[in-house]
Amino acid sequence: MSERYWQLSAKYLAEGKALFEKGDLQQASEKLWGAAAQAIKAVAEAKGWPHYKHRELVEAVSKLFKETKDVELLRLRDSAEALHSNFYEGFMSSEEVQLRIADVERLVEKLRKLIA
Repeated sequence: MSERYWQLSAKYLAEGKALFEKGDLQQASEKLWGAAAQAIKAVAEAKGWPHYKHRELVEAVSKLFKETKDVELLRLRDSAEALHSNFYEGFMSSEEVQLRIADVERLVEKLRKLIA
């Protein structure tokens, strides 16, 4: 199952970037959040942690922070979560969404290394 989450993460990241390039910031934001969420689910699945609710995803990254002491995990998670809010509210500029694309990529990369 974990591999399916990684596949979805990659798919959503690519779709989010494509939507960003088309100027659809809100849809891009949700796809980018989805990419981050699927990567978190992959790690949580590998560790046997619950990961079916939004709160469980937030808590999974908090657990990873406690294990690794990597504060960047928290910051990157928060950046990805802001994209989820942007999907509903549309408050981010193009530049803000673009910066968060790199954050999502970094988060996915870090998460993959944690269970590699």
